[in-house]
Amino acid sequence: MARLGSWIESHPEGIYVRPADAWIDPSRPKAKALVTHGHADHARGGHGAVLATPETLTIMETRYGPQSGQGIIYDETIRVGEVDVRFVPAGHVLGSAQIVLEHKGERVVVSGDYKRRPDPTCPCFVPVPCDIFITEATFGLPVFRHPDTGSEIDRLLHRLHSDRSRCVLVGAYALGKAQRIITELRARGHHAPIYFHGAIERLNELYESFGVELGELRPATGATKREMAGHIVIAPPGALNDRWSRRLPDPVTAMASGWMRIRQRARQRNVELPLIISDHADWDELTMTIRELAPTEVWITHGREEALKHWCMTHQIKACELNLVGYEDEDE
Repeated sequence: MARLGSWIESHPEGIYVRPADAWIDPSRPKAKALVTHGHADHARGGHGAVLATPETLTIMETRYGPQSGQGIIYDETIRVGEVDVRFVPAGHVLGSAQIVLEHKGERVVVSGDYKRRPDPTCPCFVPVPCDIFITEATFGLPVFRHPDTGSEIDRLLHRLHSDRSRCVLVGAYALGKAQRIITELRARGHHAPIYFHGAIERLNELYESFGVELGELRPATGATKREMAGHIVIAPPGALNDRWSRRLPDPVTAMASGWMRIRQRARQRNVELPLIISDHADWDELTMTIRELAPTEVWITHGREEALKHWCMTHQIKACELNLVGYEDEDE
């Protein structure tokens, strides 16, 4: 009797689905790629053909130019070789998807990156019971328990209002995190103009083209210190301490990331206001999801694999590490 999931192969550069002759999130160009979402550690250019959600394809085209791809809407089932393939929401960023694979009576779900909390910019994670759950484990340690997002946004607004002569400069990943911070601020009643770094502009426009309302945004480039005082400025993490930030009015440096749970990381980045806001599942969400899906096996792609594997084994769930390379962004 063949082992469960024998038709799926793990390689350092990605997951190969043999009966579909397709790769999932490969780190090198392949003839056929199924892509979970648009972050650069999962969506790379140069593939012969790409299957992804329309939003992810648009993100890839914005970053890499025209793609030879097919946009698959959520819950649409297509046949790829001998495998039925379906994309369902992952709740990570705009267009992010879990990939559901069905072949000869077995169902495998590849999570990509995901989170379980609500996000105004994308549909929530949809649980799909399966035989094998292939999951990330970016924050797969019990120390990573993310606080309520609203409370972190309230901390940001309190700091902004405490000194209107300064601005608050928020470091946020350009795709997904930046737009989520903006929409979370709007949801907490902050409707003032928000200034942004030029590297985020195209992605803001892309989100708005898919119906995500961001409110009044202004480019920081060309704005005076006086204009930006008392406002929030959003920039990629790499811009927090570079020459670009010198144009800002005595900025309070903040960073929105699950890694801000670790104080040493905040100090290393000279972050004055660490905001623990993540687009990845924390420890409780990872373990809750596995309990909910009740898979026979869990395969762990990247992150803190050993701790999650141990948790699975103590709960009588067979688990293994795939040790894929090239995933995770330290700024998530």
